[in-house]
Amino acid sequence: MKKQRLSETQIVSILKQYEGGREAMDVCREYGISKATLYNWRKKYSGMDSTHLKELKALQEENRRLKQMYAELMLDHQLAKHIIEKKL
Repeated sequence: MKKQRLSETQIVSILKQYEGGREAMDVCREYGISKATLYNWRKKYSGMDSTHLKELKALQEENRRLKQMYAELMLDHQLAKHIIEKKL
């Protein structure tokens, strides 16, 4: 059985249904997910709406770019240090 991949906005809408008073088993059965998945999503996405998700995605992307920039600068620094040591 192929795993179903839901977007964050779909996950938030599922959680809103659950928090709106629907039973956990009904929500899980309707979307084909386990109770553990529902509770993990609730722990991760609880209280978020679409604007919060957009901000979260933007921050994650910025963090990824900054980590990549730092790694490239460290490589440049190590290369320069290695060249300087060879000259001495």
